Amino acid sequence: MTTPFVLDNDRADPVTMEIVRNGLRAIAQRITRRMIRAANSFIIKEMEDCSASILDADGSLLAEEAGPPIQLNTVGICLKTILESVLPKSEWKPGDVVLTNDPYAGGGSLGSTHTNDYIAYAPIFYGDTLVAFSGLMVHHMDVGGMNMATRGWGREIYQEGMRLPPLKIVKQGVFDEDLLGVILNNTRTPEVLLNDLHAQISSVQVAADDLLGMIDRYGLGQMLLCFRDLMDYSERQTREQLRIVPDGEYSHEEPVLDDGNHGGPYWLRLKIIKKGDDIVFDFTGTDPQIKGPINSPMATTLAAVYYVCRTITGSAIPSNEGCKRAIEVIAPSGTLVNAKHPAAVYQRMVVCHSIVDLVMGALSQAVPERVMADSCGCLYNFANAEHPQTGRRVTFGEVVPGGLGATAYADGIDVIACHVTNCHIPPIESMEIESPVRYLARELRTDSGGPGKYRGGVGQRLQYQVLGKDPNLNHTAQKSVSLPQGIAGGLPGDGGRWVINEGMPSERRLPFAISDVEPLQVGDTVTHYTPGGGGFGSPLQRDPKAVAADLRAGLITSEHASRYYRI
Repeated sequence: MTTPFVLDNDRADPVTMEIVRNGLRAIAQRITRRMIRAANSFIIKEMEDCSASILDADGSLLAEEAGPPIQLNTVGICLKTILESVLPKSEWKPGDVVLTNDPYAGGGSLGSTHTNDYIAYAPIFYGDTLVAFSGLMVHHMDVGGMNMATRGWGREIYQEGMRLPPLKIVKQGVFDEDLLGVILNNTRTPEVLLNDLHAQISSVQVAADDLLGMIDRYGLGQMLLCFRDLMDYSERQTREQLRIVPDGEYSHEEPVLDDGNHGGPYWLRLKIIKKGDDIVFDFTGTDPQIKGPINSPMATTLAAVYYVCRTITGSAIPSNEGCKRAIEVIAPSGTLVNAKHPAAVYQRMVVCHSIVDLVMGALSQAVPERVMADSCGCLYNFANAEHPQTGRRVTFGEVVPGGLGATAYADGIDVIACHVTNCHIPPIESMEIESPVRYLARELRTDSGGPGKYRGGVGQRLQYQVLGKDPNLNHTAQKSVSLPQGIAGGLPGDGGRWVINEGMPSERRLPFAISDVEPLQVGDTVTHYTPGGGGFGSPLQRDPKAVAADLRAGLITSEHASRYYRI
């Protein structure tokens, strides 16, 4: 074992620290890559709905893989809850793996994001010393519940599948087959879940070898210094960027269920208090939680706020616990942004996407050049049916892409699963191979991006035909009435809609953007028009060459160009 040069007894060698930083991130990436390669479920192997982190012995984030941000930020939050309220460090042993999917682990709502997201944690010991944890959150498609894949309009957490408190699924290297049997007894797809849980657990276990190899190379003392100094560095850099934001108070509000469904609209309210290099996000005044699945646990509210703060402070700062130290979040318990047991939380992303637009909207009053206009929001398009060949019920669909909001420097991205979702678009061919579905169209939505100096990203039109027996549609969308707003004179993007059997005598438009399970018939078609992003700046300031390019690409029509850009 070699000992690298150390500047002094209190600081890590900066060259070694940079190598360690990238090494930790590579370990997190390998955890996720192993999971994706070994998975059976399409939502993992095609959409990559999983995220890994490396954390220190206290549960503080050291490094993470670039997966869905809503998962990344909550892996560490949940681990800290476990260490403080369930399993202290003294109860972890070499070879253990702890598994949980409980949003209410520890008594509050600082656990998993929802019941479909199981998190596995493996302690990493160097000799007898606990030095770190590897953590991996994975979305498993079916964990029980009143509807397949936990879809539908659940009113309380008990309808959202089995909740596993933090328990050791592996004890000092011995797999608890009885506990695994209980989990598999509560799913409609035991073969898929069995494979994917084994892959998840193995992925966090193997990560120990990667980290121990680094410790052998650089020494435990130097590695611990690197852990501490990396977080301190990220804190200093984050605070430096926050000082650029003018001191003051900035308020904004955003609706959810804006089309009046289930008693809506409900309101999220925020006041940002910025002073020096500290920033407070106060959600006091947000409406109470509802009897529906859109309530956000405190863990995911924190994750959404941390995500926006990372976007405004810059991607050059290493992503770790230090990025969060300047941030305080006030979210009253029992509200839409801090769910209290037994509130349902499965579709918490409806609120979380709105939190992103809420924070961006408030910060646009202070630093419009650092934020973006509203985006498409939370979009899910899933169906399930009986497979005609196997007779088994299967789920298919996607976390749907729409338009991203424009910024002060660029058009919004077209057709992307935006912000805290960040999942891949699954290949149509793979869906048709595994599921009773025929895709008929996936195309860009002309004129859906909000006009502006920089145009909002356009949404898509997705159409498919259901071929299996007894089909159901589980649909979620936003921004159908309250459109994705622009910034600095930019105009809103177009809203979305759902149509069954479009162009046929039996055509019907669904009345709400999100609702309960929608029964279908064999052969029905589903057409989903997704929202575009809001624009940035006055449309009259847009470069005529950019307008012409949009016309050639089919992103806008000549009527749209004439109406908004006067061309």
